[in-house]
Amino acid sequence: MSNAYRSWGVDPQTPQKAIRWGWRDAPAEQMAGQQSVLPFGNGRSYGDSCLNTAGALLDTRGLDRFVALDAATGVLTAEAGVSFQHILQHVVPRGWFLPVTPGTQFLTLGGAIGNDVHGKNHHVAGAFGRHVRQFELLRSDGTRLICSPEKNSELFAATIGGLGLTGLILSAEIQLISIDSPFMDVETVPFSGLEAFRAISADSADFDYTVAWLDCVASGKNFARGLFYRARHSAALSSDELTREKQPVEGRLSIPFNFPSIALNGLSIKLFNELYYRSNSKKAARGGMSRDHYQPYFYPLDSIANWNRIYGSKGFYQCQFVVPADSGALEMILRSIVESGMGSFLAVLKEFGELASPGLLSFPRPGLCLALDFSNRGLKSRILIERIEQQVVAAGGAVYPAKDRLMSASAFRSFFPAHEAFSRWIDPAFSSDFWRRVSMETHFE
Repeated sequence: MSNAYRSWGVDPQTPQKAIRWGWRDAPAEQMAGQQSVLPFGNGRSYGDSCLNTAGALLDTRGLDRFVALDAATGVLTAEAGVSFQHILQHVVPRGWFLPVTPGTQFLTLGGAIGNDVHGKNHHVAGAFGRHVRQFELLRSDGTRLICSPEKNSELFAATIGGLGLTGLILSAEIQLISIDSPFMDVETVPFSGLEAFRAISADSADFDYTVAWLDCVASGKNFARGLFYRARHSAALSSDELTREKQPVEGRLSIPFNFPSIALNGLSIKLFNELYYRSNSKKAARGGMSRDHYQPYFYPLDSIANWNRIYGSKGFYQCQFVVPADSGALEMILRSIVESGMGSFLAVLKEFGELASPGLLSFPRPGLCLALDFSNRGLKSRILIERIEQQVVAAGGAVYPAKDRLMSASAFRSFFPAHEAFSRWIDPAFSSDFWRRVSMETHFE
């Protein structure tokens, strides 16, 4: 048993048994004798979808080898435990980039497929699964299958976004995108209100990446204010321009210990949000595009090791959901959060596009997507998140399983109507804390 295997949200803190998986040709018999098994990458899922308290985890970080890169076409083949960070280190100098990336580079390739991750370019690229050409899947009976849109297509669809429940991904082949520079041209646009956000979003069709920081504490005239960041990859730079541009800082700051729970409260979050909004609004007022390296644009929190410790020893809950854009649900939910006094200073707002995800349990769908972090304050936090869940259900939206800790079984069925079709492809030896929770009705204590 080891406490090294936790989700990024820290809660729950149940010890996990793990089996290290270091080779693609390792026999499936390693899974035998366990009540159940579940693949585990870097533990960047926020809730319990990456945990398997009743069985064992298959630690895939030893599957970290590159297999092939076609320098002409940008087709990359790598093992499932390779991190996005190492992929970028390998391909960016060669003029390639990930087709879709979430807000951290410390997830694994297998985890990206299992959660069908999305990024700031969903409106033009869709979710990550759209760019997976094929993968090799090991089932518990020893069967090794190549899955693609043409071959074993139903298992392919079940595995993308399938939360690691269909078997162990050993390696995958993905299509990268071509870039001319490791830098981004970024514009910051302040906005006030959700209608203003949507207007800027509609006016940003020629930008590859769009995302906003939202102040979910402010009320009155400042309600739903935020900062809209839109960007595209920079054109090729001359050697002189490259010399002048800021390079990513080597090394990382680190949070050495858990902050006291009192550190994050309504007052401190409100103060942070005010300072953040003002400072970035002044920067935007100076006008024009700024040029940033891709790392701080895509992965601002990755520069701080163990940043989850700011929430204290009890950890935190992240709640990420999508609701139809014209339903009015986002404003209603945001007002509930403001009234609760439990706002988040890490609030990220995106508008998903129309491109359908290939996975049966894929989360992204057209609408407005908001991600929020809440300190774990026990029942108070759970009641707020339950209220948000009910509002999302009523709006016909969905909550993201990779960020969830509290979803009820009835809500899961509402969010993912293909769950019955998906369940037919679950490997009988695979399970997770999340799956056991949403497979039966649960209630808050």
